[in-house]
Amino acid sequence: MKTDRLVVVLGPTATGKTALGVKLALALGGEVISGDSRLIYRGLDIGTAKPTLEERRGIPHHLIDILDLDQPFSVAVFQRLAAAAITETRRRGKLPILVGGTGLYLRALLRGFNFPAGEPDPDVRRRLLAELRERGPEELHHRLQVAAPARAGQLHPRDWRRVVRAIETGGVPAGPSQSRYDGLLLGLQMPREALYPRIEARVERMLEAGLVEEVRGLLKRGYPPQAPGFETIGYREVIAHLEGKVPWAETVRLIKRNTRRYAKRQLTWFGREEGIHWLPAEPEPGERALEMVARWSAEGVE
Repeated sequence: MKTDRLVVVLGPTATGKTALGVKLALALGGEVISGDSRLIYRGLDIGTAKPTLEERRGIPHHLIDILDLDQPFSVAVFQRLAAAAITETRRRGKLPILVGGTGLYLRALLRGFNFPAGEPDPDVRRRLLAELRERGPEELHHRLQVAAPARAGQLHPRDWRRVVRAIETGGVPAGPSQSRYDGLLLGLQMPREALYPRIEARVERMLEAGLVEEVRGLLKRGYPPQAPGFETIGYREVIAHLEGKVPWAETVRLIKRNTRRYAKRQLTWFGREEGIHWLPAEPEPGERALEMVARWSAEGVE
């Protein structure tokens, strides 16, 4: 039986999820749990649009700034940490409000995915990553095809993180079990012809705010360019520029293009999900969202 209630705010990047999550938390006595795979990293502030303390407006935010850049993270770890944060939030009598755009993370939590037990063997992980550097992701994908063709068919050959994890776990995929959550899923959307200029304007603001200086500072602190945290749009392009591989104008173009492509993938992902109540991101959706939460609460439907 599903017993845990929560509100979920999801959608593509740059649609205002953070602001809506905070507004709902203030009105409903809630706390925010981040469902973003990049906000977990300390130091990735400007390029991830991480909410500042001022923007959080006193609302507790969970699963933000919990790892250093060189520490790996996975959907299974997120599922465990998010579940614990939801439980603790409810124990304090607060409404959990899950906010984010990482579709797989949200799906794994809300559908109760099962994951292979145990943490990966560090020696096995090191050997696989060494092979990845020497031979490329396609070679690892071929190995998975030989060992577990069904699982390999579910993964893109260049999706090296999931390919490595699949090899470590013998090709056993994560699968749905039974979720204990009943959630009201609020999705923010806007036409692409409006979203894409908004994305590009936000990239310009990030660059003006000092994204390059932020990346340079993190590298000076000793984090390697290959650190998991740097596998983030904006950071990897700036690193390539700082290494002298890409001119500045092209760097800016690539950040904008890659962010647009990411938003497109998010739109496709969430478009396949069921049970999302879509709201226009403009005009400001807060009042409409509060009305939906009130009706959901009164009907006992989450």
